[in-house]
Amino acid sequence: MNKNYIKAMILSGLMAFSASSCTDDLDLAPKYDVTSANLYNDFANYKLVLAKLYGGYALTGLQGPSGAPDVTGFDEGKSNYIRAYWQLQELTTDEAVVAWNDGTIFDLHDMDWSSSNEYIRMMYDRIYYQIALTNEFLRETTDAKLSERGVAEANLAEAKKYRAEARFLRALSYYHALDLFGNVPFVTEQDKVGAFFPNQIKRADLFNFIESELKAIESELAGPKQNEYARADQAAAWMLLAKMYLNSEVYTGQAKYTEAVTYSKKVINSGYSLQQNYRHLFWADNNTSPEIIFPIAFDGTRTKTWGGTTFLINASIGGNMNNADFGVKEKWGGIRTTKNIVNVFADPSGNTDKRAQFHRDGQKLEIESIGSFTDGYAVTKYRNIKSTGGAGSDPAGVHPDTDYPMFRLADAHLMFAEAVVRGGAGGTMAEALTYVNALRQRAYGNTSGNISASQLNLNFILDERARELHWEGHRRTDLIRFGRFTSGTYVWPWKGGVKEGRGVEEYRRLFPIPSFDLTVNPNLVQNPGY
Repeated sequence: MNKNYIKAMILSGLMAFSASSCTDDLDLAPKYDVTSANLYNDFANYKLVLAKLYGGYALTGLQGPSGAPDVTGFDEGKSNYIRAYWQLQELTTDEAVVAWNDGTIFDLHDMDWSSSNEYIRMMYDRIYYQIALTNEFLRETTDAKLSERGVAEANLAEAKKYRAEARFLRALSYYHALDLFGNVPFVTEQDKVGAFFPNQIKRADLFNFIESELKAIESELAGPKQNEYARADQAAAWMLLAKMYLNSEVYTGQAKYTEAVTYSKKVINSGYSLQQNYRHLFWADNNTSPEIIFPIAFDGTRTKTWGGTTFLINASIGGNMNNADFGVKEKWGGIRTTKNIVNVFADPSGNTDKRAQFHRDGQKLEIESIGSFTDGYAVTKYRNIKSTGGAGSDPAGVHPDTDYPMFRLADAHLMFAEAVVRGGAGGTMAEALTYVNALRQRAYGNTSGNISASQLNLNFILDERARELHWEGHRRTDLIRFGRFTSGTYVWPWKGGVKEGRGVEEYRRLFPIPSFDLTVNPNLVQNPGY
């Protein structure tokens, strides 16, 4: 979405709600005396409400960066959707550790979390806040409602597209619920507004719902690259379907690798192209990239938050690192990586494979203490520096312009290759090799990093996903799919709370339903093991 629309959404004060748990996620009390009766009478407001739905992934409230939270009960900045998601997807793996001993955050890397872990609940509540917003928007934009309000015929097609995008966003949040929590509370626009106890849906049934939603809206979304920046198009829906199908065996017990081949190929052929310079994908003007299919948009002056890329940039700077090199004025000294990720690069200097972006000076490869920022190499991937030079727009140098690349084309290349290697029909090993080597040619600047057909196997693909996609919120899902998340056959420093790493209980492939929701909703059954 054009960042001006996000600015308009913030300034308008429209559709601000508070939510504390999924059991009252439909009991949304509007602030600022804005109600459906007056909000939806003017079609000009519909786009602002849609902006709120998109903005919920980047922002934590209307005031920004703190002071008027959408979801209460936590430090507002820590509960940012992208920050919460990233922490569950990365701090539980070999890709990241954090130095701050804030509450129960160390439990994520130690893999001994409980149902009372506040970082798990932050994500859970954010998911259901987003679902609540989209449900309400869908209730208020039915054909009957539009007719009742006398919405002009000329606006009906646009309203239909808005609804399709809202359904995509709901599918995205439900996908996160599916992946992180499994069997979860389920609510749609068909449920009446008011406090009630949502029923729990089985993981496989939720998979089917998300799949059906994405297929239903496929023809209603804008064509690939035809929507405004950061708004969903057909390629975004195809990307989410490809990810669903690639992980279907985990989610449903049924492999759907042929479908993963089909939809990743649709993405590859959709008109997006690889960014010429890999590093620019994560810099302050990455909104110009031809590769990013669905970003979460951030702007240093309009979307101020302590989460998102503000967190990813500032928290990754510490020790003797020069924060000016990253376009910010603060060093938070928090997140860095383990030797496992460093070691997937034959040359961690970045001189050969440009995807190796580590600050090693003053940093130790071995992590003796998670609480020491200088234990573990720092990752320099995200920056608030433009590819043309100069920092982002925030005069204070705190909040970046760098967008978060939720979906990008390179992932489709790797999903296609993996699905083919796993036996999916509709693609060839020759095609898979071409797509993988396209990424390696970009990384190396020539063909010196190309691999042969005999090297293209699942072990290579998992490592290549780490090289290409590290710190982009994929690692936990990848390790689970490859059977390496809980297993003692693959360990990393401090996995399971011990320096050498150890295997953990199999049930930790899912997070627990937060204890708060279990207490108030008698319809919920906890995930096994918790």
